[in-house]
Amino acid sequence: MTIRFGVVGTNWITDRFIQAGLENEEFILTAVYSRTEEKGRDFAAKYAGASIYTNLEEMVTSGEVDAVYIASPNSMHAGQALICLNHGKHVICEKPAASNSAELRAMLEAARKNGVLFMEAMKSTFMPNFGVIRDNLYKLGQVRRYFAGYCQYSSRYDAYRQGTVLNAFNPAYSNGSLMDLGIYCLYPLVALFGKPETVQAVGVLLASGVDGEGSIVMRYSDMDAVVMYSKIADSYLPAEIQGENGTMVIDKINQPYQVKIYYRDGTVEELTLPQVFEPMYYEVEEFISLIQSGQLESSVNSHANSLAVAEVMEEARAQIGLRYASDL
Repeated sequence: MTIRFGVVGTNWITDRFIQAGLENEEFILTAVYSRTEEKGRDFAAKYAGASIYTNLEEMVTSGEVDAVYIASPNSMHAGQALICLNHGKHVICEKPAASNSAELRAMLEAARKNGVLFMEAMKSTFMPNFGVIRDNLYKLGQVRRYFAGYCQYSSRYDAYRQGTVLNAFNPAYSNGSLMDLGIYCLYPLVALFGKPETVQAVGVLLASGVDGEGSIVMRYSDMDAVVMYSKIADSYLPAEIQGENGTMVIDKINQPYQVKIYYRDGTVEELTLPQVFEPMYYEVEEFISLIQSGQLESSVNSHANSLAVAEVMEEARAQIGLRYASDL
């Protein structure tokens, strides 16, 4: 059962999604939406047979697509997803799925009402070594702390420092370090341990109105979690899940390739699984499999998990004073 995909957005992440999808024989790209025909034509030229649309409603009513991948700016996700969902199309939407929890709830309700699949495209939780993390947590004994960071100096920050505010640092697009990078630390946390009981956030707001970096401390009944993220500085620290019997060390929480446990007796257990495909392949595989089996929700990137992450980010933004137009 081949799934015909339309894509929204003509940027590098869409290219990666399509390239990952083409590794799956049940994926076919049939349509490209762009706000301008010229951009759409240039992008689609790389993929033979894809039609070009500058009107999203025309694309989803064309009869050419079964599912839509949305990779537009964050602030546009909700509006575009609702058009697709309300026309009966399955949607896989880049993270963060929405600007805030109210938008996400509307998207989830539209998916439910129309009987279609909606899934947030958080790639890391489908990668083979995330399964390794989840399946070996019991070896740590009582878990006491989750620590993860994703700090990567943005290639667009140099332009920002020289006075040019590109999309990555423009609050009109619901951007910033929490939404772009911090979510990679939060989603695995929620997928593994559920929604935290309390959230305490600090951050550095830039003059443009977005956060350049930040940290969040979260409390659970018997453990805590610490995440840090930045688009204005780098970090080279791995992630850790600390337990009373040992500590699991993960090379990169945003795309885990290596996983080890360091036990208290000094032994080290190598848990890493080889990864055959590129990181985004696994989310495409999950999405296609769910459509083919008639399921309307992933058990990993579940609606509840996506909503919990959105609510944590919303609370963190409120604490540091970061607001988007769609919050009003």
